[in-house]
Amino acid sequence: MVQRVNTVAFEGIEARIVDVQVQVAPGLPAFHIVGLADKAVSEARERVRAALIASGLALPARRITVNLAPADLPKEGSHYDLPIALGLMAAIGAIPPDALAGHTVLGELGLDGSLAPVAGVLPAAISANARNEGLICPAACGAEAAWASPEMEIIAASSLIQLANHFRGTQVLARPQPKVREPEVDQLDLRDIKGQESAKRALEVAAAGNHNLLLVGPPGSGKSMLAARLPSILPPLMPAELLDLSMIASVAGEIAGGALTNRRPFRAPHHSASMPALVGGGVRARPGEISLAHHGVLFLDEFPEFTPQVLDSLRQPLESGEVSIARVNHRVTYPARFMLVAAMNPCRCGHATEPGYLCKRGPVTRCAVDYQARLSGPLLDRIDLYVEVPAVTAADLILPPPSEGSREVGARVAQARAIQAERYATLGLKDVRTNAQAPVALLEDVARPEANAMALLRDATEAMRLSARGYHRVLRVARTLADLDGAARVGRVHLAEALSYRSQADALRRAA
Repeated sequence: MVQRVNTVAFEGIEARIVDVQVQVAPGLPAFHIVGLADKAVSEARERVRAALIASGLALPARRITVNLAPADLPKEGSHYDLPIALGLMAAIGAIPPDALAGHTVLGELGLDGSLAPVAGVLPAAISANARNEGLICPAACGAEAAWASPEMEIIAASSLIQLANHFRGTQVLARPQPKVREPEVDQLDLRDIKGQESAKRALEVAAAGNHNLLLVGPPGSGKSMLAARLPSILPPLMPAELLDLSMIASVAGEIAGGALTNRRPFRAPHHSASMPALVGGGVRARPGEISLAHHGVLFLDEFPEFTPQVLDSLRQPLESGEVSIARVNHRVTYPARFMLVAAMNPCRCGHATEPGYLCKRGPVTRCAVDYQARLSGPLLDRIDLYVEVPAVTAADLILPPPSEGSREVGARVAQARAIQAERYATLGLKDVRTNAQAPVALLEDVARPEANAMALLRDATEAMRLSARGYHRVLRVARTLADLDGAARVGRVHLAEALSYRSQADALRRAA
């Protein structure tokens, strides 16, 4: 007789059902796991053996075979421990044979029979709910699984003994409740920054339209401070965005204690990060920083210090909003619609913009060009706003804090985003919420400039030699500026400001 238990295998954030088939047959004592299992799954037999002994059970002296079907689907991770153990317990009569029917099971076993948390519980719960099944998982993951549906049956235990007692009816495990991470008191505020009014304005525009931003200035001018305060002016995640982001975080094992949060992510990897760390990959094709920044901010400080190959790997995700990781036996796609905020010095020594500065590497212009040439032209073409952040003077530092802080700016950003979301929902694009996401075919209608601004756009496009991508990105920024002003049409003043952010990138593109 074969005992069957349902579990899942992950392909990106998609959970595919896996049939765990357990057979205890006469023959020489053996324990085999088949079905294209990786090292972690193959080692499950030792964890299962020890956990059953610690729970007062012993494997029978028979031939045990565990098949993970479909056999051609790669099986990775430690979450197969619990379904294998429960399948064995049902096969030897330790729990009722029909106790696992209609349930999806996942969890990692400790040698003492305890259940350890695993990654991917939220996608597994959503997949199980779609099949009208319940979920059996470790207690530490119960709150995360509870977000899938309020009516779904969820059994969250801390040990194998608890599960056995629950199935026998001697102990009833209460259904876990979803948790929300307590909002942290935000100590970062735009009031902390004195001066840099043009940079603050650019930060507001970028937040309102979800535009990519590049800050260039000497060391100590406040570039990192500005970027760190960007989350304080961003609106909270919408429910659909929260679900998308939480599924990625669940697969990556980044949900602490099963509690979700509606704050937009802010990821700031070090410039030594490798390509798999940034875009995703590795043996198990895990999500990278760009996917963990989905619906949030990816901040790259010391922008040119990243290797050119790593930076150029961002080009495709910036356009498509997703990243595909291909392996020999499978292909994984993760969402990656993020706002890129980068900061860099004008040159390697950082003082190229200071009047009268003499660089030891030679002419200041040559030092700046060599440093900026580390950024490719196609990557720079995908950045919407280029802002120079000058050094802060002593006169700025002794001024009192500005009267306007993150709360006031965040209110304007939220209002502009609400206008955009309503516009695109009216046009039938429910997945489009910001101007940065608007399709090109629709952009020329929603961002069509007024008659007196069209001539400016045409002349500027020829003078600045804008590519088609650059042309459309200017329109996106101009539309956001109009939304911030509450204007129905893009005016000349909006277009002029959008072009000013683009024109300052000419030097960088020529260096690239």
